[in-house]
Amino acid sequence: MSRIQATFEQLQQSGRKALIPYVTAGFPFADITPSLMHGMVEAGADVIELGVPFSDPMADGIVIQRAGEKALSLGIGMKQVLGHVREFRKKNEHTPVVLMGYANPVERYDQLHGAGAFVRDAAEAGVDGVLVVDYPPEECEQFAADLRAHGMDLIFLLAPTSTPLRMQQVARIASGYVYYVSLKGVTGAGTLDTAAVEEMLPRIREHVKIPVGVGFGIRDAQTAQAIGRVADAVVIGSRIIQLIENQPHEKVVPVTADFLRGIRKALDA
Repeated sequence: MSRIQATFEQLQQSGRKALIPYVTAGFPFADITPSLMHGMVEAGADVIELGVPFSDPMADGIVIQRAGEKALSLGIGMKQVLGHVREFRKKNEHTPVVLMGYANPVERYDQLHGAGAFVRDAAEAGVDGVLVVDYPPEECEQFAADLRAHGMDLIFLLAPTSTPLRMQQVARIASGYVYYVSLKGVTGAGTLDTAAVEEMLPRIREHVKIPVGVGFGIRDAQTAQAIGRVADAVVIGSRIIQLIENQPHEKVVPVTADFLRGIRKALDA
């Protein structure tokens, strides 16, 4: 059983919903990520999504694009991201960590370090899941199998435009959880329509039997609570990036933790 599956089962047994914050690795300071991860866990995070900086993040809006550009300018690549996870694991062996990003950094890592290096090194660092935005399910069955062989899950996105066939394709390969993109558009765009999410999730669950998290557009405790009533997990990214992008180093962790405590309280209410 993966660490992600175990976490969701424990939450389900206690009647709680998963809080999954997203931050871009190496943002806003190159050395902040491990301490930020610890701060998020202390504030109530159940799973951490760690963004791998990439120069052309097609699914992300301007907020996360800026974060990725800043992290890249600070020299953060896949090697450094795995280093952050390794550092985090020195003090935390139980909180699942998911790398979220794009195919290019994954494949470039294998080009530099040899075939299969990414899966091997991610597992060694303590990564629990990988979400590659531009890997469609029909093209990554072997990648999913390699991850599972190393105790890691491959997580997929579903969207308001996903057809029943696409849901079936994802359900066949996905493990850990599925991430439902609640908006048509990029991260941080638009206003969340909770009624539309409530309508879509039963259709997804007809095909997908693992937990379903919802993200894109969740910005406050009220929205998180509404989504938490129908989803298994709430994912928050752009709002956290906005809160920390202009903070001094010493404020990044406390500002993030204060925000997440409010979300956790709303989810548990």
